[in-house]
Amino acid sequence: MSETISKTAGKPTDQGKLLNVPRLVTAYFAGWPDPAIPAQRVSFGTSGHRGSAFDNAFNEAHILAITQAICLYRAAQGTTGPLFIGIDTHALSIPALATALEVLAANEVLTMVDAQGGFTPTPVISHAILGYNRGRQVGLADGIVITPSHNPPADGGFKYNAPHGGPADTGATSWIERTANTLLEQKLAGVRRIPYERALKSAHVRRHDYVTPYVADLANIIDMERIRASGVSIGIDPLGGAAVHFWAPIIDRYRISATVVNDVVDPTFRFMTDDWDGKIRMDCSSPYAMTRLIALREKFDVAFANDTDADRHGIVTRSSGLMNPNHYLAVAIAYLWRTRTQWGSKCGVGKTIVSSALIDRVARQIDRPLVEVPVGFKWFVDGLYNGSLGFGGEESAGASFLRHDGSVWSTDKDGLIAGLLAAEMTARDGIDPGSSYIRIAQALGAPFYERIDAPANAGQRQRLRALSPDQLGIQDLAGEKITATYTKAPGNNEPIGGLKIVADSGWFALRPSGTEDVYKIYAESFRSEDHLHQIQAEAQAASAKAFKL
Repeated sequence: MSETISKTAGKPTDQGKLLNVPRLVTAYFAGWPDPAIPAQRVSFGTSGHRGSAFDNAFNEAHILAITQAICLYRAAQGTTGPLFIGIDTHALSIPALATALEVLAANEVLTMVDAQGGFTPTPVISHAILGYNRGRQVGLADGIVITPSHNPPADGGFKYNAPHGGPADTGATSWIERTANTLLEQKLAGVRRIPYERALKSAHVRRHDYVTPYVADLANIIDMERIRASGVSIGIDPLGGAAVHFWAPIIDRYRISATVVNDVVDPTFRFMTDDWDGKIRMDCSSPYAMTRLIALREKFDVAFANDTDADRHGIVTRSSGLMNPNHYLAVAIAYLWRTRTQWGSKCGVGKTIVSSALIDRVARQIDRPLVEVPVGFKWFVDGLYNGSLGFGGEESAGASFLRHDGSVWSTDKDGLIAGLLAAEMTARDGIDPGSSYIRIAQALGAPFYERIDAPANAGQRQRLRALSPDQLGIQDLAGEKITATYTKAPGNNEPIGGLKIVADSGWFALRPSGTEDVYKIYAESFRSEDHLHQIQAEAQAASAKAFKL
């Protein structure tokens, strides 16, 4: 991070600055986006469309347009099965669900809503899609998840999952984005819609039990019996998110020794501690947002939290507190390949281009192929679906992996299984994942890793996207010869939207933001903190040179 840490970071949030939910919901229905303003158009990033109604970036008009575009897209693709839809606990999620149902019912799309009118994690929607489509060739299902992930309380989000269960690819999201913006420009002419009460009573909206099938299936991916028999004590904090009502059924069914430390659902998220910049953000990888659970670490053998849609994880151990996401990914990979004996010998390890090179070293140690892809979980979908990837993980604390038998579990990130895997590791090995990381680092090297955000205008960000390695003329990195330079990911030859330069004991990557006037500098050293700073300085010099091209 480039910003100064707020004085309130890690402290209970000021109750006087909490979100005014009625004002936000009013803005959702009353505001009207201007499609001539880029920030008010539909924009699908790596995780769908996001924004706040206060900024006219997430209003009823957006959801009407996006949902109609999805209806048109699925019709064009011949997707005629049910659409599984879920929401998280952000204030805008329930209003957006109501809007979406009006359009889905009018378009006669069979839509599966939670049987109890509750919240549904992202991975549960993926699991439901895959479960329905298993063995089918026609009449396939797809899904929508209404969530802005860990974003602040005033934000909303809306994303589409294809019949493979995972995030839709760029071709799909680009089509949906273009069509939705055309509908906005036409003042929603062409959007089919019926009143909400009529939609709920229609034959096209059905109640669906999301909890029972997911909970019952967990034993096929996690050794729940080992966790129970060991008596390992587990602390769980849903951070007020969509997983909150899943944990009691999990604990009861498998009789594990687990405690949900906070089961409050409140769209203001008043129970959170401030994140690094003084904002409320349900980021389970942030030590500031996770202050309360970290303080409880001595009470449990292992603890974990999820973000608001439960697709990310934060692992807290007695030995090391909140684990760095890259460290936990490396530990999880080493453990899975040691214990999942039914996975095929060619089953690969998936990582994003900006994840730690410690993962590369673990993959070499376990003698499995490494598949390095651009940022975005969508790049792991095919591999998880067909079993050629045993694990796919992102540096931002998102991951999924295969069932015990090597078949697909989910093709979207699953923070629940990531947390339960930490409990399984602790139960089997007798040490927590933090201690396991220390052993791996001693054997393979301890990384020093950091991401920095730096300012960059639209023109500069475009130069970074179009950069070619030979334009910079860099031969060495922090005193070492460069061994590889990438503008496309080696795992799938897809553009990474920037540049990565690699040497034996360190690397950096430059990536422009798609939504903000910043670019991101990722850097890692296996030597020292000072060596990391040297790499970062050379990365900043390289970006300065790129901006002048």
